[in-house]
Amino acid sequence: MQNTSLCYLEKDGRYLMLHRIKKKNDVNSHKWIGLGGKFEEGESPEECAKREIFEESGLTVKNLNYRGVVTFDCPPYPTDYMHLFTATEFEGEIKDCDEGTLEWVDKNEIKNLPIWEGDFIFFDLIDKNEPFFSLKLSYRNDTLTEAILNGEKIR
Repeated sequence: MQNTSLCYLEKDGRYLMLHRIKKKNDVNSHKWIGLGGKFEEGESPEECAKREIFEESGLTVKNLNYRGVVTFDCPPYPTDYMHLFTATEFEGEIKDCDEGTLEWVDKNEIKNLPIWEGDFIFFDLIDKNEPFFSLKLSYRNDTLTEAILNGEKIR
């Protein structure tokens, strides 16, 4: 098992997205995702998110909105408990990221990007301002096979 964080920074109807095209052996290769990564020893979800955002973008987050936990079941990879955040207040200058290209993407254009199928579910929950949620996404061979929201099967 592993714990990770993922955050979508929002500004002017756009999210800061990372196009994962630089990292070798990347499970997210060529996908567009938010900013985040694996917990370090002793980190809280918030500490991990802030550190990863700074490392990947050079931005310092002023507020984090803890939106939910997304459990990824995707053999042969270990189960991943992703702590999902959004943020609207941050400062600094965006720097180059060694994992991919950072770009502000209009929320309405995200549906046209290569993203994981299950990401559409949590983007919808974020857009609807859903209270804190638990979402389990099961994948087999990169295909979403099941989605469970707050204990209820939705797919």
